Amino acid sequence: MTIHQTLQNDFAQALAEESPSRLRFDEPMDRHTSFRIGGPADAFFEPDSIRAVEQALRFCKNRQISCTIVGNGSNLLVSDQGIRGLVLAVGDSLSGIERQGDVLLVMAGTRLSALAAFAARQELTGLEFASGIPGTLGGAIQMNAGAYDGCMQDVVRQTDFVDEDLACRQINGEEHQFAYRHSAFSERSAVILRARLELNPGSYGAITAKMNDLAERRRQSQPLEWPSAGSVFKRPPGFYAGKLISDCQLKGYSIGDAQVSEKHAGFIVNRGAATARDVLRLIEHIQMVVSDKTGVWLEPEIKCIGDWTA
Repeated sequence: MTIHQTLQNDFAQALAEESPSRLRFDEPMDRHTSFRIGGPADAFFEPDSIRAVEQALRFCKNRQISCTIVGNGSNLLVSDQGIRGLVLAVGDSLSGIERQGDVLLVMAGTRLSALAAFAARQELTGLEFASGIPGTLGGAIQMNAGAYDGCMQDVVRQTDFVDEDLACRQINGEEHQFAYRHSAFSERSAVILRARLELNPGSYGAITAKMNDLAERRRQSQPLEWPSAGSVFKRPPGFYAGKLISDCQLKGYSIGDAQVSEKHAGFIVNRGAATARDVLRLIEHIQMVVSDKTGVWLEPEIKCIGDWTA
């Protein structure tokens, strides 16, 4: 039985009491990534409850169907051939924020920009750095996302998730194993459900002033006018990836419609019709040139997912 037959005949029926309208087939992934790149997912499901997450994961495990977890698609390069199996999109339909004193209980699909804005309105400081990061809380915890002077490690105190055996688990404090662009979830296929973030009292004026300053710095330095996946490479110890790439005269270098940004060399932008293959070839070219000229190997920060067998 094909994946489509299995999913259409069984999965939709299994979720009939949950969120059937959020299950789609042959869904173009370029609609769900900030790169605006990616072929179709066999099936695409947006759960609107923790129960729906658990049922989707159980369905895939019982039928040995691969399940790919995504958030807002802001740090992803999806293959031109798309994604086989089910894409479980933990996004707006699984979002929400509740204040408990100086602690925020936040659902994993909540966008960081909305979370930072909520904290500002509540006069809680500590999330200003996140105001311009386009991802969701779950994805941000998974990679310990950060910008300028802050990262998720500074505020996340507790995380609830579903592990690979479909058991609901919780970790606290140092159990997150936060490091630069890394967490205890980085090499796992667990699904983050929600987290508790500890902030500090602040003033609305000071918080929004800092957020506005960071927003202006982004506008001045980053190619926000083009689709991209943010910083392509992790910061190598002792260096800055963007400066290394710029020093190697690669600003503006293109393969197809994938281009090293002329504004910030740490970004690759989609000039209109870039394919995933274009971007991957450009990443590899940058790595080779920078390595040959500087001896530094750049490690990608973005994740390549999907069917790359072609």
